[in-house]
Order: sequence, then structure tokens, then C-alpha cells
Amino acid sequence: MTTDEARDGVSLTNLDQPLFDASDATKRDLVDYLDAVRDRVIPVLRDRPLSVIRVRQGQEPFMQKNVPKYAPEWVRTVAMWAESSRREVTYALCDDRRTLLWFANQRAVEYHPALFRSDEWGRPTHLVLDLDPPEGDAFPLAVRAALLVRQALADAGLAGAVKTSGAKGVHVFVPIGPGVPVEDVAAATRALAARAERLDPALATTAFIREDRGGKVFLDSTRAGGATVVAAYSPRVRPGAPVSFPVAWEDLDRVTPKDFTIRTVPGLLGGGDPWAEHMPGPQALPADLIAEGHTIPVARVQAMHEGKRRARARRGA
Repeated sequence: MTTDEARDGVSLTNLDQPLFDASDATKRDLVDYLDAVRDRVIPVLRDRPLSVIRVRQGQEPFMQKNVPKYAPEWVRTVAMWAESSRREVTYALCDDRRTLLWFANQRAVEYHPALFRSDEWGRPTHLVLDLDPPEGDAFPLAVRAALLVRQALADAGLAGAVKTSGAKGVHVFVPIGPGVPVEDVAAATRALAARAERLDPALATTAFIREDRGGKVFLDSTRAGGATVVAAYSPRVRPGAPVSFPVAWEDLDRVTPKDFTIRTVPGLLGGGDPWAEHMPGPQALPADLIAEGHTIPVARVQAMHEGKRRARARRGA
């Protein structure tokens, strides 16, 4: 019996193979899920340089940025400079169903689009905070921290949408007006995290170095510039194949990340698109938020210098 088939002209192979360890799913389950939610996920991927996390049988998951040479000619691509790897990378643009199906057949489980569109390099469309709770079953702490962020946003005259990360945390997205330089978006993100931290410093922290967090929720303000964030509706390479799922603010304390998997999400969606429905319109970033952020050191840079200082201190001791 063959487990191969074709959809939209895309050959799909080995569909009954296990997806990955502890996924409780097959490759067919991944294909069926992505095909079922394509009208929701393609809009958040369209025209954005895309990185994916693939899982080949017998191998560790790996992130793929460069489109492989064997990709079909109809997969749209864009060549862009990747600051993290200091080289030009040819990214895919997942603009349609057959491209999504092709990625699914490549065992691409996670979808991480850029925060900017391919023709607007350096102009993010969203400000993003990634809320990372401490180890263990700490999602309720992430929810409480998300509400701090919501309050900090409201105090600044802003609004955002929230989704589970699909792992243990929460992502808050704030759509911003066109043309804001990435440096200003990054600054506003740092200021927003600092303001949320000040609302409850016993719960939330902006400390980039893990050992300095003291069991608090980390308000990660570094998702700007060339960074990516897993897309709404994307599966994750985690036990049970969970999905990063949009949640209404008023429902956030009533859910757990395990509620949303590739098996449950299609039935939960019905005919809706909660990410589009919950997302407010683009907003102007307040000048005082940007100005405050420019006085706050970049977390990664500050952490690098602090790490070197501590290493010197240890050597001296």
C-alpha cells in the first residue's frame, strides 16, 4: 500500500512515517493540519522571508534559512543579508498553498517569518515581546506577565494581540504604522519591557542573563531587526505537536499551551481567524516610548559585556 499522494500538483511522500519523537503524529497529520489552516497561516507568512525548523527521521531538528537548490522553481525567493550569519541568504516566501504543502513534505514543522516584508527591509510591521517563564509548569506566570505588558501598552495608548508561543510562554504583538526605522522599534520594545517590569518587579524581569532572572518571567525585548518569531498557527517541535495559537486577552488565564495541537486546532477554529480578528490596526509609537528606549542598553550587547566581565572576575579569583 502506498502512502504517497499529490495535492495542488505537489507530490507528498512517506505520509505515514512518524513526524518526530513524542509528537504522537505522522507526517500526514502535519500535512493535513497545515492544509486545513492554510487560509489563516499563509496570510501571516506571505511576502516575509521565512525560516523553518525541519525534522528529518533519525536527525535532530534544524533551522533552515537558505532555500535548498532542489526547491521547485515556483517557490518564490528573496536574497537578503543575514546579520546573524554575516552572509547573504536566499529565503523562501511562502505565498500560496502549494509552497506550504511543499514545505510540509520537507518535514518543515515550525514556521518563523521575519517581522518585515521582503520589500521593506528594516521596517518591522510589529513590535513583539516574547514572555519566557521559568522552567516547569509556569504558564500561569507568563499569563500574569502578559497582563503587565497589556497594562504598559494601555498606559502608552497602545494595544496588542496575544498568542501562546506553542512552548511554555506567550507572545505579544503590536502592529505599528509604516516607515518606522528598526532602531526605533527596538528602542520602543526595550522601553515597553522596562515599563512592564516596573509594574511588578517581583514577577517580571528584563535580565537577559538567565542566572540573573531569579525565577521570574523574562520579558524578551530582543525580537527586532533580523529576528524571527514563530508564526501564529505554526506547529512546534515539542511533545504532542502543540501549535502557537491566538487567544483573546480575557481568555488567556483559562487556557494552557497543551490545549492547542495539530489535532485540536482545526476543530477549534471553525470558520474563524482569531489572529486576524484580535489584531488591532497599525499604531504610531509614542515619541516618549522611543526616547526612553534609546536610553536603555541593548540586552544582548549588555549581556555580552557583563559575561566577559564575570569571566575576568572568575579568572582573577
